[in-house]
Amino acid sequence: MMNENARALGMETSKARSVSGTLRRLWHYFRHYSWVLLLVAFLVIAGTYMQVLIPDLTGQAVDCYLGPISIRATAGAGAEFLASLAGDAGGSGAFSNCWYTTTAADAPTDELVRGFGGLILLIVGLYVGSAIFSGLMFYLMSWAGFRVLRDLQAEVFGHIHRLSLGYFTKHEVGDVMSRFTNDMDTLQQVIGFGLVSVLQGGLMIVWVVVVMFQKNAPFALISLLTLPLMVILTRWFSNQARKAFRKARQQIGNVNADLQESISAVREVQAFSREGENIQQFRESNAANRDANIRAQAYTGALGPMLEGLTYVSLAIVAGVGGLLMLNGQGLLGTTISVGLITTFIGYTQQFNRPVQQIAIQWATIQSAVAGAERIFGLLDETVEITDRPGAAEMPAIQGHVVYRDVHAEYNPGEPVLRGVDIEAQPGQSIAIVGPTGAGKTTIINLLPRFWDVSSGSLTIDGIDVRDVTQASLRRQIGIVLQDSFLFSDTVMNNIRYGRPEATDEEVMAAAQLAHADEFINRLQDGYQTILGERGAGLSQGQRQLLSIARVALIDPRILILDEATSSVDTRTEKQIQKALEKLLDGRTSFVIAHRLSTIRHADQVLVVDGGRIIERGTHQSLLAERGFYYDLYMSQFRRKDAAALAAEAADDTEEAEELAYFVPGD
Repeated sequence: MMNENARALGMETSKARSVSGTLRRLWHYFRHYSWVLLLVAFLVIAGTYMQVLIPDLTGQAVDCYLGPISIRATAGAGAEFLASLAGDAGGSGAFSNCWYTTTAADAPTDELVRGFGGLILLIVGLYVGSAIFSGLMFYLMSWAGFRVLRDLQAEVFGHIHRLSLGYFTKHEVGDVMSRFTNDMDTLQQVIGFGLVSVLQGGLMIVWVVVVMFQKNAPFALISLLTLPLMVILTRWFSNQARKAFRKARQQIGNVNADLQESISAVREVQAFSREGENIQQFRESNAANRDANIRAQAYTGALGPMLEGLTYVSLAIVAGVGGLLMLNGQGLLGTTISVGLITTFIGYTQQFNRPVQQIAIQWATIQSAVAGAERIFGLLDETVEITDRPGAAEMPAIQGHVVYRDVHAEYNPGEPVLRGVDIEAQPGQSIAIVGPTGAGKTTIINLLPRFWDVSSGSLTIDGIDVRDVTQASLRRQIGIVLQDSFLFSDTVMNNIRYGRPEATDEEVMAAAQLAHADEFINRLQDGYQTILGERGAGLSQGQRQLLSIARVALIDPRILILDEATSSVDTRTEKQIQKALEKLLDGRTSFVIAHRLSTIRHADQVLVVDGGRIIERGTHQSLLAERGFYYDLYMSQFRRKDAAALAAEAADDTEEAEELAYFVPGD
């Protein structure tokens, strides 16, 4: 099993999936909140524009105001040198690009100071405005994101309930739960802050590059010398991180599956003294999960420092090359280099690299979320095998005439489980189905409520093919009592009422009395309001079965299915359950799978199934008289009992004692 999981895991992680496809599917949910996204887009653009303005205004503060003030405060030859640093070596009006206010080298000092102060206030205002816009942007995105998450969770939960039983026989419950919990959690971390940060960062990068080239294209190329290396590192590390996080999501699913299975089977684990082996197996799956997460975090953790180092390299290039050109009195391909321009490009370089680093920091969460979203959508893509046909009608009130006509069924293509089964049950008849393990007994009854569909042939109720009606209307009229009935962590009253929530308390109590469950319920601490433990913990197997019978009795089904309902209880409890079932079966068409053949002596038909075919049919007495397969099966049960047990049963059941006296001597 572990080797198969490992192979499946290797196939999962070796093949890169489409991130764009996953994002497109997420957009399907976001489009319902398009007005919020439009407002967020406006805030992103406005906030980014404010931030992009700040380096330009800072450079203007240096060239347009600090430069003239410094020149005026300096005497002699030093003034010419400072003027050259400010880009006005010849007094040719290098300050003409100052758009906040008209300035000139010969402007009054107080005017320059007022202009400088106004520019500083503008820069501060842009910072404040950008912060306010960012806060609104993250709030609105979180508002929409959590509603998207709610919609997605609702769809996944509904899809899980629509999936056919075959899906759950092939997939561990813990892995399904992991997709609904852990994968949803990682997606939640991105929807909101992470997603907006990436979008705003991407816009910032593009906008800054455009403005840099508009300001000074040659100097922009120098400033972006490290960009190719950033792209290469980001792509390589992000690809590795995506694979690693996909593997990590798979491993946490394995951990949850092991945990859920061990907790559910804790009694068996302790009974067989398997605690040590289970702990060791959990340690191995947990260690695999740890290693996968460490590997994923290593890739994303290494990317941030590398990009930060390249940022410092970019700043050094801008400051170093610009400073050398300016000190040597040289331009760059006919363009002027000034202190303000260098200051502006240093700001742009920081603005360019900051979102790159921010995206890198968020990349761990983003990659994990993408991997989680892929697993969530993978669950949603699972085909629902049993569906209602277009235009399927409501099943009318069932009378109980059931006909299987040349029915074939298979779980896997090419592997038939039933081969040409023919059954006819008249309303009110009891049909017993017996046979060895794996003969196809449970498959026959699973076709009736459409837990599976026939692969060929037909199954009709009152002349209506079960595939032509809705599943809900069909199943509402079929009651099922299983060998191990599931009880919920709720009150006894609500457990009985589960199949018919609108039932009154009096109707629930009447159903409990019919099932002979009323007596033990009243002995419970809070009677019908007693809250049961998980799966009915605290009750005996027989008591749980009686509650299950009461639950079915409350919905008053016309067809009843009993799948070895008494096989897990002792003989005395079995007789108590049989009394409850006799009342429940009265007047209803029933299909009974019985392990103890003594419980089906009064069935109208007994069908003996072997190898997916009905090999014998008749009444209990007629089949015993034939001394065929059923006779051997029936008598083998008594041969396995000791004399004391056989005598005790015979003493309690005169009919069975007489039957044994008749058939055993001739054996």
